[in-house]
Amino acid sequence: MYAIVEINGQQFKAEEGKRLFVHHIAGAENGQAVEFEKVLLVDADGAVKVGAPTVEGAKVVCEVKDALVKGDKVLVFHKKRRKGYRKLNGHRQQFTSLEIKQVIA
Repeated sequence: MYAIVEINGQQFKAEEGKRLFVHHIAGAENGQAVEFEKVLLVDADGAVKVGAPTVEGAKVVCEVKDALVKGDKVLVFHKKRRKGYRKLNGHRQQFTSLEIKQVIA
């Protein structure tokens, strides 16, 4: 059984026992249980329920494993040729690590 769930504006495939890295959830603490009710699709052994826009009564229960995880560094480099203009900027996105405990449909 799996579900397509929307978390912080992004869609993820949620299966029990799977680990997700989602954009940082403000106020999340390690070990805290979090529920997401924006379930867009549920597949229970071939029986597919598609929501319009969400599936009624379906939710995904997760546990916060790590509240703040930093992603890989992304370097942003700007240059204008023959002008002596160079600018280097780095960015590390903050994520929250979740473990899917239960998919309720």
